[in-house]
Amino acid sequence: MKYLIIFFTLFSFSINAQNVLKFDKRNVQCEDKWVAYQMDKDSTYMFGFIYIDAQAGLTLNYEGKFKIDNKGKFNRVENDVNSKTGFIIARLQPNRVAIAEIPESKFKELNIQKTPEWLKNYKSDENSVERLYNWGYMYNGWNECEKALTFLEKADKIDPNYKGLQTELAFSYNALGKYDKAEISLKKAIAQNPKDCYTYKELAFTYTNTANFEKVAETYKTMSKICSEKVFIQETAYNLAYEYYKIKDKVNFKKWKAEVEKWANSDSQYIKNLIQMEIELSK
Repeated sequence: MKYLIIFFTLFSFSINAQNVLKFDKRNVQCEDKWVAYQMDKDSTYMFGFIYIDAQAGLTLNYEGKFKIDNKGKFNRVENDVNSKTGFIIARLQPNRVAIAEIPESKFKELNIQKTPEWLKNYKSDENSVERLYNWGYMYNGWNECEKALTFLEKADKIDPNYKGLQTELAFSYNALGKYDKAEISLKKAIAQNPKDCYTYKELAFTYTNTANFEKVAETYKTMSKICSEKVFIQETAYNLAYEYYKIKDKVNFKKWKAEVEKWANSDSQYIKNLIQMEIELSK
């Protein structure tokens, strides 16, 4: 019976901890949040505050460890961080490791503030177009396009002509399947800079995903005249060839395969993939 009581005590503690901390977030989803990492072997949780440094990117302000007692209380353990600063700065790479957002109800137990005093040093010019664009650009780079739009659309209201903004907006819209909005933004971008090859590549992507193959072909023709970035031209032709492959249009597939071959080396992955598609179409 003694062992059974111990078992239920441990089981109850485990359930309690799981209810308090929900490990359902990734680090790129936790800007300006207090977070905890999965429990260590010694039953402690590492915790800190995630924020974005304009130069360094995603950053963790590591502040130590805590344990959760059988009543669900968070108890900080003896401080193991830098004795002079009280914390350690760690640059983060976006990953899929599950972390937990610490509930605000536990801040007092950990002796932390919802918004650390030092964070104000990183919050200057929050509503400037430059900052909004940079944050949107970063989140797009992390494939957090919906979050990116929260910054980019604010920037668009302030200065729609800010360099690179419309193309960055279109990247988000394309990723989220909002192709009508992407096309509008890309046409604005082309009006501002009619020789930007990356913008044309995004426009071709928009038309490809709306099955407007004639406009893809027109965009490709423009790119082949003005672009020095061959990889964008290859990608555009390849994507169109792939679309024709999917609908088993052998004539147009062959036509666009030939276009890819104009720009790609024989050992490129594009060519290898197209050869395999051609074999499949011939069966």
